[in-house]
Amino acid sequence: MHPCGGDKMSGCCGNKTNCEKSTIKAEKGEIKVAIVGQPNVGKSSIINALSNAKLHVGNFSGVTVEKKEVYVKKNGYDVLMTDLPGIYAFNAYTPEEQVAKDFLIKEDCDVIVNVVDANTLSRNLIFTLQLLDMHKKMILVINMVDEIEKRDGKINKKRIEKLLGVPVILTSAKQNRGVDEIIDCIIDTYNAHIVKNKIYYNEKIEQRIEDLAKILQKSQHFRDKDYSRFIAIRLLDRDENIYKIIHDLPIFIEAHKALEKMYAKLEAEFDEDSTTDILANERVAIARNLQMEAIDVKEEEESLSEKIDNFLIHPILGLPIFLFFMWALFQLTFVLGNYPMNVISSIFSETSAFLADLLPKGVFNSVLTDGILPAVGAIVMFLPNILVLFLGLNLLEQTGYMSRAAYLMDGFMKRFGLQGKAFVPLVSGFGCTVPAYMAARTLKNPKDRIITMLVLGFMSCGARLPIYVLLVSAFFTNENPGNILFFIYIGGAILGLIVAKILRTVLFRGEPEPFVMEIPPYRFPSFKALGMDLWIKTKMFLKKAGSFIAIAAMIIWFLSAYPANDDMVQKYNAKIEQTSSVQQKEQLKNDLNSKLLENSYLGSVGKFIEPVFAPLGMDWRLSVAVVAGLSAKEVVVSTLGTLYSMGGVNETNKGLIEKIRANVDFKAAIALIIIIMIYSPCLAAMGTFYAEVPQWAWRVFYTIYPNVVAWLMAFGAYKTLALMGY
Repeated sequence: MHPCGGDKMSGCCGNKTNCEKSTIKAEKGEIKVAIVGQPNVGKSSIINALSNAKLHVGNFSGVTVEKKEVYVKKNGYDVLMTDLPGIYAFNAYTPEEQVAKDFLIKEDCDVIVNVVDANTLSRNLIFTLQLLDMHKKMILVINMVDEIEKRDGKINKKRIEKLLGVPVILTSAKQNRGVDEIIDCIIDTYNAHIVKNKIYYNEKIEQRIEDLAKILQKSQHFRDKDYSRFIAIRLLDRDENIYKIIHDLPIFIEAHKALEKMYAKLEAEFDEDSTTDILANERVAIARNLQMEAIDVKEEEESLSEKIDNFLIHPILGLPIFLFFMWALFQLTFVLGNYPMNVISSIFSETSAFLADLLPKGVFNSVLTDGILPAVGAIVMFLPNILVLFLGLNLLEQTGYMSRAAYLMDGFMKRFGLQGKAFVPLVSGFGCTVPAYMAARTLKNPKDRIITMLVLGFMSCGARLPIYVLLVSAFFTNENPGNILFFIYIGGAILGLIVAKILRTVLFRGEPEPFVMEIPPYRFPSFKALGMDLWIKTKMFLKKAGSFIAIAAMIIWFLSAYPANDDMVQKYNAKIEQTSSVQQKEQLKNDLNSKLLENSYLGSVGKFIEPVFAPLGMDWRLSVAVVAGLSAKEVVVSTLGTLYSMGGVNETNKGLIEKIRANVDFKAAIALIIIIMIYSPCLAAMGTFYAEVPQWAWRVFYTIYPNVVAWLMAFGAYKTLALMGY
């Protein structure tokens, strides 16, 4: 439905009352802008460059596709810019492309800002021409002009404006050039009374467009000439979404008969199999001519990117180089994160001890110093490690190496029933499983997409990193912890590939689709973009630690502190007062806390589920932590922090790592690592999977199978280590 009423999707609806409302709205100075373009053109960089803007991240209505909205106030106008998912053309294939297409066609939008990459201008302009068909107010932003200038190239801005009839802005988001002009241009374009842009095709095509538009104009839904022209073009382009719109209208029979004749005549005249190909060829030809008219650039015999590629994606050396980069990243995760981790841990420990002495003894004191602070501190202390991991992954992506790694891995991954493009969501899973599930939308084949999503849980997300760091620090002090962490991550990835092969052989027979992916040129990363991304992740992490983790810690504390057993406390206090040995007093305190825990609500829950985990060498504490981790993996560490810190901290027991080492068997620790590595991800990730995959059979399978695999592999590892004498 058009925002002004009726079923039309562009132009004025002819309804005076509704259009008066739109005029009143415009007088208030609100401008709705759609920022759109093909993938990898720098839309997000432009959003980040608008550093004074207010950024809101959410989801499009009814779908889990992320959208970014930026609010800018200038000259009395409230400019709302929506950053749409990357879309190659209106012939959408992926769910994200469909969301962008629906937004452009159906939503109320005052100005379209089309961002294109100067390096691939002719290809990007193909979609620009489709946007011009809409005959809406539009701005063309040509980004990355600095890269053209480095090659002694020039872009004739005025020539492009004359040929396309739209304002053109030359920008370099990385250098923050031209970005400030965008808001002013949006306001000027919004206030312009005439839309000049219109693209004309071959005379034979134009004749069919005009004839079909006249038929459409017989319906009240298509009275506007520009709008009827756009719909006619989309119908000739065999757009199924538009075809469905006219299907229920009275003019459908006449339009359908006319379309069939037009398809046949055009295909015969142009000697093509489909009118879609005819229009595509037309746009390609126009786009190439536009680039020749607009850009003068010297072609290099061999670009710098090609020279680097000769080494980094070498058929033999490429894979070892990629593995080296990943190994180095995990080494840095430990080396760079170790010192600040200890500092943060000390700050929380000292703060907890200070508040414990300062505040009156009682429930509030206990819940704060024994529950919330130890739990939150046990999570926040691992923030440096997580940020190092995210920084490394972002660097690989921003430089353009990640796309090449996908190309490099294509042949290897096909042996396991996956295509190379699946590498991108799989590597994204090392950061967070939720966006990784969304990234799987780029896989057009449904089988490839479901297989990839079913094995994404084997890629250890950043939330699992604190658990690994805790256990590796406790049990692998004599080995290089970075190597152990690398083996954990690579082991999970290899297991995921094996499971993918099994799924492809048993449940999804057939070959994966051929690998087709855009390889961008190498680019120096934007430190501002890196910093902003890390800052956003830090805020989200601390917000989660300060809210969700704190609430979980309070629940765990309550369940572990109640019901109170005053008789037992009095008996042990009497024994503590009677002894003069400091060591015996500490031992009695630890015994008291241990028994209180065992008889608490949490102890009862732990003992109820303990039989499931007992064959893996895990006690009720570890059992509770594992189950709690289903809500969020960070809760595992905070739960262990609450449970194992109940006995107090002294000079011989200096923190959670020492307590874990003292209370958990090595075999059980290995079993726990395997469980964490394989079993179901957090509830947020599971909810995303359910939203992406509507089939209940796959939802049920996804919910059960990783937990069964995790238990069996943990059991096998535990028994194997027992036979080896550990």
